[in-house]
Amino acid sequence: MAKLRAERLAELIKEEISAIIFREVKDPRIGFVSVTDVEVSGDLRNANIYVSVYGTEEERKASLEGLEKAKGFIRKLLGERITVYHTPELAFHYDHSLEYGAHINKLLEKVKEEDDKGEQ
Repeated sequence: MAKLRAERLAELIKEEISAIIFREVKDPRIGFVSVTDVEVSGDLRNANIYVSVYGTEEERKASLEGLEKAKGFIRKLLGERITVYHTPELAFHYDHSLEYGAHINKLLEKVKEEDDKGEQ
């Protein structure tokens, strides 16, 4: 039962934090950020937010720094929008899965090209 509640809360937090970053946070360091996943601890007191950032390595670092600086503001707004006894502590992490997926896709395309050349 607790796992189901944590999963539902994680999905709600994902939606709300995405909206807060998009509409409310005005830090110029934060570029094109997408919340990809949220993991909430079993006691619902901690939330790990995984984000992907479109841009260069410097833009990614600047966006993560901006999110860390805005963490308190984001948590305050989150607490106003969701109804839980304790608003979870937030921790932002960079999600490498999109880059990894793009890398795998390139490798598969390369293998397909080589296979097509071998058949001809």
